[in-house]
Amino acid sequence: MPTPAPSPSRSQLIAAFAAIYLIWGSTYLAIRVAVFTLPPFLMAGSRFLIAGTLLLAFLKLRGAPWPTARQWRINGVIGLLLLFCGNGLLVWASQVIPSGITALLIGMGPLFVVLTEWAWPGGSRPTVTTMIALVMGFIGVGWLAGPGETAAHGGINPAGLVALLFACVFWAIGSIYSRHAQHGADTMVAAALQMLGGGSGLMIASLLHRDFARFDPARVSLHSVEAWAYLIFFGSFLGFSAFVWLMKNAPPARVATFAYVNPVVAVFLGWLFLDEVITSRILVGSAIIVAAVATITMQKSQPVPTVASPKRK
Repeated sequence: MPTPAPSPSRSQLIAAFAAIYLIWGSTYLAIRVAVFTLPPFLMAGSRFLIAGTLLLAFLKLRGAPWPTARQWRINGVIGLLLLFCGNGLLVWASQVIPSGITALLIGMGPLFVVLTEWAWPGGSRPTVTTMIALVMGFIGVGWLAGPGETAAHGGINPAGLVALLFACVFWAIGSIYSRHAQHGADTMVAAALQMLGGGSGLMIASLLHRDFARFDPARVSLHSVEAWAYLIFFGSFLGFSAFVWLMKNAPPARVATFAYVNPVVAVFLGWLFLDEVITSRILVGSAIIVAAVATITMQKSQPVPTVASPKRK
């Protein structure tokens, strides 16, 4: 009889939760800094291609089998939905929306996941509490998007707002599809394939967006390069690895608390390092969105919101 795996220690759990709280929360700031002087799709595409290549090479060295054509195909589609569409729109919007507000809006991801799961064939119907939380979340977005005390004193950039909402939609579709797709790949191998698929799509987008023509190495700041490297090694490796480990060693509802802790971290870091304004409108909208996401996440009958948000940053 196989020996059961030992229970994780308290220090291991604390370290892993700190990673998904602080590292994933900080990636919004890193993205914002990276796109100051790096073209958005080129930055994101190169990041995921490098991270996916290094991760797959590391797994191969440890004896992982080479992925099958089916595994490449299914995980490539998931990567396109999550990273090309979801993260790509997030990165583009980060050029015009402060990192803290971006995190708050992306924090609505679990709300869209619930709706997508409901619409999916065989999906579960949301509870009355969940529906109330959905309405609360959209009220919070409406409050943030309205004119008034936002950073530009004229409301959030409407194109950026729409891009972030669609980022949530694509991330939700990709998340639910990944839950139902049967490909047989190891979790970390699947993550590498998804990064390679999404990164390839982002590189094509960078060509269409003329990112290469706009890229001037002489104008790239050291801070942007540092932020780009941080996203590769901390956001893609350490943060994601901690999430995968926690999903096997902690209750899913507890792991899902990153969905409403990340925005708080991002708002604070944006204020601390980028002088992003925190106003009464932002505080009220933040409280509404965080309360809505927390309500849905802690619904034990709804396991779906445990899926990660678009930053995966």
